Amino acid sequence: MNLDSTNRTRGQANVDPQIGPDAEWSDECDCLHPQSVMAARRALGDSPPATDMAAIFAILADPTRMRVLIALGDAELCVTDLAAATGVNRTTISHQLRVLRTNRLVRRRRAGKVVYYALNDDHVVSLLTMATEHVAENGIANWERVPA
Repeated sequence: MNLDSTNRTRGQANVDPQIGPDAEWSDECDCLHPQSVMAARRALGDSPPATDMAAIFAILADPTRMRVLIALGDAELCVTDLAAATGVNRTTISHQLRVLRTNRLVRRRRAGKVVYYALNDDHVVSLLTMATEHVAENGIANWERVPA
């Protein structure tokens, strides 16, 4: 049985500062690197639910919504201006904005009869910036898509 490079015995407390003193070896872990598995489990426990995070990426997976978010990256725009900027009809823009607002990716501001939309906060800006940089750096658009 591989107990990793520390050669711990079964039941001995883990003293790795990255894992913490409360983690212990268990035969219930069918793994090669128990310390790594415990660290991964702790990271999973400390993060928001994976389904909630996946939902944000599912929203961002729609090309029309991404175009709307990118268009809003520099300044707030009304529905008519978003439609003109993206080449998408106003009805579709309105629908996509509703989805984006519901998921707190955009916010709105009313000025008289006109409603302006903007990115909700710096987190949305960071998501867009990272995605743009990742695609540009790795040439993802040029990769062959492998079905899941």
